[in-house]
Amino acid sequence: MAGHPPTPRDVLTPDALGMLQEIAQSGSFAAAARQLDLVPSALTYRVRAIEEALDVLLFDRSSRQAKLTEAGQELLREGERLLNEIDAVANRVKRVATGWEPQFTLACDGIINRTTTLEICGDFFALQPPTRLRIRDEIMTGTLQALVLGQADLALGVVMDTSTQTDIQQRELGVMNFVYVVAPHHPLAAIEGPLRDEQVRQHRAVAVADTSQRGRGMTVNLLPGQDVFTVPTMQAKVDAQLRGLGAGYLPESMVKAYLDTGMLVQKTLERPPRVIRSGYAWRAAPGTRPGRALQWWLDRLESPATRQALLQQAYISAQ
Repeated sequence: MAGHPPTPRDVLTPDALGMLQEIAQSGSFAAAARQLDLVPSALTYRVRAIEEALDVLLFDRSSRQAKLTEAGQELLREGERLLNEIDAVANRVKRVATGWEPQFTLACDGIINRTTTLEICGDFFALQPPTRLRIRDEIMTGTLQALVLGQADLALGVVMDTSTQTDIQQRELGVMNFVYVVAPHHPLAAIEGPLRDEQVRQHRAVAVADTSQRGRGMTVNLLPGQDVFTVPTMQAKVDAQLRGLGAGYLPESMVKAYLDTGMLVQKTLERPPRVIRSGYAWRAAPGTRPGRALQWWLDRLESPATRQALLQQAYISAQ
């Protein structure tokens, strides 16, 4: 008894979709055949089998290039989605089987020491876990919000907030001192004694944009009516203040080297010093155990030395 002709399910395999992607990317059947280590006739036969099963033309044969038809373009778009879904299923299965998250995302506030963060990432990679790491740069309320919105698994450098939802756990990293600094050629540098609000208000402040995606975000230490130069990162804020483009508070550990070399000048204000309690946060839904990647990071953060290093010597030293 003769076999049934192939159906779409028979021909639309992951290998077949990958083969079609290679032809489209290579621009010709001959080039794709070389990449796939096939003779061109075998590749052509496989493509025709797919076209017959679907009853469509996937490639325009009227030119020498392997140009996709509209139907072919749609198949590749949907095919890529299907391949991604297969990968996602495999990752979920792996998570169930091994306890490791397929991807683990860190939301890191601008005050967090990137060198220390990368050193910890290196220790994590040394375990050879099946987990991919991703780092998101965030500022102020955006750091915790990335966790709340499900865009991160662990948030470092959050502003401690007791009003967050019950499934968000928080611990303190430490206390960070901020100092008010200006470039030595900035007008405020020459003023004797503590600076009054009226004096500060006359000069532009440099502020880092809050990365909050909801609401207006957080604004700190800006006076009513004061001109503001908003920059995207803490390093950009340092650079702007080094150039005298404005004044403002910066973490003491971040600017110590610049203060030591005279590239920045610390000023005292009449208002109280700025001190921030910085923390880290993660999601802990009732009745669920943390994945192995999250547990590894939480265990690492139990170390006082690790917590301190994440808040100290935050950026490159002045040259």
